[in-house]
Amino acid sequence: MLQSKQEIFMPQRLIKEILPGIILKRPEITELQNETYQKNNIQVYLLRLDEIHPVISGNKLFKLYYFLEEAKNNPDKKIITFGGAYSNHLAATAFACNEMNIPCSGIVRGERPEILSPTLLFCLQQGMQIEYIGRENYRRINENEFLNGLKKKHPDSIIIPEGGFSIRGKEGASIICQLFNDKKFAHVCLPVGTATTFAGIIESNGDRSGIIGFGVLKNFTDIESRLRQLKVSPNQKYEFNNDYHFGGYAKKTNDLISFMNGFYNQHKIPLDFVYTAKMMFGVNDLVQKKYFAQGAKILCIHTGGLQGNNSLPGGTLVY
Repeated sequence: MLQSKQEIFMPQRLIKEILPGIILKRPEITELQNETYQKNNIQVYLLRLDEIHPVISGNKLFKLYYFLEEAKNNPDKKIITFGGAYSNHLAATAFACNEMNIPCSGIVRGERPEILSPTLLFCLQQGMQIEYIGRENYRRINENEFLNGLKKKHPDSIIIPEGGFSIRGKEGASIICQLFNDKKFAHVCLPVGTATTFAGIIESNGDRSGIIGFGVLKNFTDIESRLRQLKVSPNQKYEFNNDYHFGGYAKKTNDLISFMNGFYNQHKIPLDFVYTAKMMFGVNDLVQKKYFAQGAKILCIHTGGLQGNNSLPGGTLVY
């Protein structure tokens, strides 16, 4: 039986019961020393979920937690999930399944490229079977007809939606709040992709802090619909900012890369260009615009995903 989510910090439970062969580190909350913050009388902290593990790090581990537990209790089943060629979710799933000796398949958006991305190469090395489907068909992966066909083809399987987008993924992500709910932060900020982690934080944090999500997709207009699908109460308060997507998912500009390098030089903390760098750029910009009240304590969540930086040309980043 599962213990209460409040009884034990999830990665420690994984060490003992689900992923006993790997070392998972409890993430720290680091205060960022910055002249702009000090000038505006703002304290900014970073929850280092990227430190949990080099591969299965950040929010990915949390979103996968209950799926991995089900797999452990049903060793005859395989895991099937979805993602793009640079998906952190695919990489984390492949690694976890390899450690647990669970067969897994990744359904990848688009045709097979001539040169495989570092992410896909890693997934193959971990034993994940890869199936490529065209982008038009990929848009149907959440439709009942597509899913019923997949279940018929693979009856003994655990299907994990893209990015863990599900009630179970949300419940896993909500465990992240154990790391900071006893602290008094005025705001908690995080990047938003599928909105699964965003939903978990909103629900578990309650009204302790103002939750601000920074969208990483262009024209991210369905956030309310996504939260409804994840059964987040309409009474829960949150803010959603889509001003810092830098052109869309996995898009970047010279300004963003320059910010990442400057951030590392100052704080010695690596950011990924898909998620966390965009969120931190947004937070810094809002501080300069005096969006936050003086004296505010702000927590930013580093959601990991550093493997995505491997797609950048060598020398792009100083780390």
